[in-house]
Amino acid sequence: METKSRRQIASLEVLIGGTCYGANATMYKLAFAAGFSWPQVVAGQMIFAVLCFLALSFFDRMGGKAWTPVPLPTMAKLVGLGMLTCGTSIFYCFAMTMLPVSVSLTLLFQFTWIGLVIQIFFSKRPPRLYELAAVAIILFGTVFASGCYKTGIAGYSLVGLACACLAALCCALFITLSGKVRVSCSSAQRGLIVSTGSLVLSLVACPSIFASGALVNGLAPYAAVTGVFGLALPVLFFGLGTPHLPASLSTVLAASELPAGLAVSLFVLHEPISLAQWLGVAVLLAGIALAQCAPFACRWKRGQVCRKQ
Repeated sequence: METKSRRQIASLEVLIGGTCYGANATMYKLAFAAGFSWPQVVAGQMIFAVLCFLALSFFDRMGGKAWTPVPLPTMAKLVGLGMLTCGTSIFYCFAMTMLPVSVSLTLLFQFTWIGLVIQIFFSKRPPRLYELAAVAIILFGTVFASGCYKTGIAGYSLVGLACACLAALCCALFITLSGKVRVSCSSAQRGLIVSTGSLVLSLVACPSIFASGALVNGLAPYAAVTGVFGLALPVLFFGLGTPHLPASLSTVLAASELPAGLAVSLFVLHEPISLAQWLGVAVLLAGIALAQCAPFACRWKRGQVCRKQ
């Protein structure tokens, strides 16, 4: 039985993991402006994620933690998780070459309701009212927070739109399935296996990443930031938090990426953000708060009723 405090910590871990994703959009845009292609950006991101987990594993060993044998079926599942998160980056990064960042972000955030559908499929139960309300609020907020209320999505590349939606599907699957793969090894070892799966798929997308010399010719800083904040930290925090939370709550908490992404673009790219966008962020955060607080409120109310009886 999970304790209340552990669930609260897990919620914070997933929230932080989603927030870390916010650096991706800005770094992708900066890397494109510097002349690098989307396959190079994705491959560089995965290389630095692996290096990050190698470093963490090294410090684990220095601290006396032994490498824990992981059964082959479990290892295959972790590698599959890595390929899913790499798929998110591939589709998302490619979509951003054809779509404005705001549109790509809005479509990526469809993972909120996609995650709910996946959760219903696994649990075979109908969604609770507060879950539907939270998802509806988040979707409403993302339309304004992303700026899509001004332009809509008409006239954009169909391939770009499809890729952004596939990124949302991969993201929802990754967050949902992360909570279903429990291992006894350390977080660093788990992350190393997951990021290795990501690296394998990224090298299929960009087999010339090393031969091209892109990493030593300016790509490394962008790859380092996206590798750490766009993959290593989310994988680490989702691996810690999602096993202790319902899949639907995990996907909702991970929606913290949007306000984080807007904040990063504001301070790094100095892109203007309208009042309507900030109001959209506030609505989105309200949806996250509803998803987080409603279960505890329901349990408290049931407890009060039981005590009166």
